[in-house]
Amino acid sequence: MVRIYDTLSERKVELKKTDKQIKMFVCGPTVYDYAHLGHARTEVAFDVIARYLRSAGYDVFYLENITDVDDKIIVRAVNEKTTPQIIAKRFEREFLKDMKAIKVTSVSKRARASSFIKEIQNQIQRLLDKNFAYKTSSGIYFDIKKFSDYGKLSKQNLDELRPGWRIELDSEKKDPIDFALWKFGKEELSWPSPWGVGRPGWHIEDTAITEKIFGQQYDLHGGGLDLKFPHHESEIAQQESVSGKKPFVRIWMHSGFLLVDGEKMSKSLNNFITIKDFLGKFSANVLRFLIISSHYRSPINYNDAVVRQVVSSMGTIEDFLGKLNLIKLKNGGEINISAGDYENEFIESMNDDFNTPQALAAVFKLINDYQDKIWKLNKAEAQYLKNWITEKLNLFGLIIKKPVIPMEAKKLIKEREKLRMQKKFNESDLLRRRIESLGYNVEDTPAGPFYKPC
Repeated sequence: MVRIYDTLSERKVELKKTDKQIKMFVCGPTVYDYAHLGHARTEVAFDVIARYLRSAGYDVFYLENITDVDDKIIVRAVNEKTTPQIIAKRFEREFLKDMKAIKVTSVSKRARASSFIKEIQNQIQRLLDKNFAYKTSSGIYFDIKKFSDYGKLSKQNLDELRPGWRIELDSEKKDPIDFALWKFGKEELSWPSPWGVGRPGWHIEDTAITEKIFGQQYDLHGGGLDLKFPHHESEIAQQESVSGKKPFVRIWMHSGFLLVDGEKMSKSLNNFITIKDFLGKFSANVLRFLIISSHYRSPINYNDAVVRQVVSSMGTIEDFLGKLNLIKLKNGGEINISAGDYENEFIESMNDDFNTPQALAAVFKLINDYQDKIWKLNKAEAQYLKNWITEKLNLFGLIIKKPVIPMEAKKLIKEREKLRMQKKFNESDLLRRRIESLGYNVEDTPAGPFYKPC
């Protein structure tokens, strides 16, 4: 049974397996700039969660929104002397390219906010009708004091927040914390409405999307920890006020921050790393491994030393799988080993709030236990271990491919092996150095030469 930590109740909740579809919504990007490593952290974390739930027999519908209506998009469009629509479409395309590159494949549907203006306006009107919202000269606002549970997700003390809250130049707001449902304005990114031309506020976009696709209540809501307040808090207020039903979401999940050398990413600090920039230096496997090496709720402190450790750990797995490929048939090809204990540890770890570092530890435990026994395995046993490891890595979106060796290096490796068999070790050492100059290492094993990139 999968148990998930619920941010609202602050306890682990069982996700029982039934015939009903699990409805999971995760907050997606605001498409005004390139996606960065913080986005990757959330996207990969929930991609792995969806992959695992499906592998465990849950029918998961994974919905993600695309925020293509936002003030940041308008500002960038003004600065670049273009339209908000062009900016949004451009960076949505870039985001989707990045997601494909880092193998985020489990999302069932992505929904643009701009495609749900009718539903957004309908939800706002119902909030007005129920007296949970009011109109000012600048827009329609949610009346926080009408929703007594505001703050229950983030455990915020609203009285302590109010004195320092920015009032957005609107003295007509009843409470500094009241937030915009609809903003009046005739910018290019605007639509007619019963109350005046304008555009939706950020929070109302998500509840309108999920109500249309999932209904007024659903199972899982995920997103980065930075969205817990005020975004997710406001979602709860909107949907529970409109529907009168509690809870809006059964389980709230929040991924931790990704820091760079202990600090938040910022262009002013020159530590802002886009996914595209990262993939210019390292593989998607390295990025995904970096992320799953930490529990999804824990912070990740990104630095060069962490990346080096990830590359080293990936190398351990790649070497082990590569050596398993060398093993030829012997001893009748019977399987006299079992991955049962490692399998149990892996499943127990993932069932316990998707503890990916502990699940990875089960994979490394198997590798470590068989390092000294590897050349005693027959081909069937080697294939059995390879299949088990590969299956687990695939759940994490890690695809280990055999390195492509150029023909020149292959020819030298073959020639060197002949010399070694003839005990012409001086000549074989000369060829080893030539192979290394081409960027490949050769290790002599009982099953033949094992070669890999330096």
